[in-house]
Amino acid sequence: MSDSPRSILDQMLCFEVYSTEHAFSRLYKTLLAPLGLTYPQFLVMILLWETDDQTVNGIGGQLGLESSTLTPLLKRLEKAGLVTRVRDAEDERRVRVALTEAGDALRKEAKGIGTCVAQATGMPEAELKSLLLDLRKLRNGLASHGAAAD
Repeated sequence: MSDSPRSILDQMLCFEVYSTEHAFSRLYKTLLAPLGLTYPQFLVMILLWETDDQTVNGIGGQLGLESSTLTPLLKRLEKAGLVTRVRDAEDERRVRVALTEAGDALRKEAKGIGTCVAQATGMPEAELKSLLLDLRKLRNGLASHGAAAD
């Protein structure tokens, strides 16, 4: 795609974000296929690699996913032998998710994915960090505007 706008779509920030998300999806699909993970499953694994043994609600809150979306995803990870799901002993209404040995071992195989993605952008690290902060600011602004409109 050229840097000069050719159409109304090329002038829309939301379309740039949308089309960039599609480019990320294609890249991650290729990178995650050898691990047998989808991108949402990869995000769950990242959270568990960072802090194992979390509640379903805690994971959903961090990812912005409803239980109805997250539960089938977690069931697939459990079926693949990467996580376990058990009722919390102190509060049976909560379900806890923890890594299995295989899930923990997968961390080593996934280690270079972030570097591959950063390299694929063709952008220097400082620009990527700045972009991350700008996107977070954009998301937070949109989220607070959406909450004010409710």
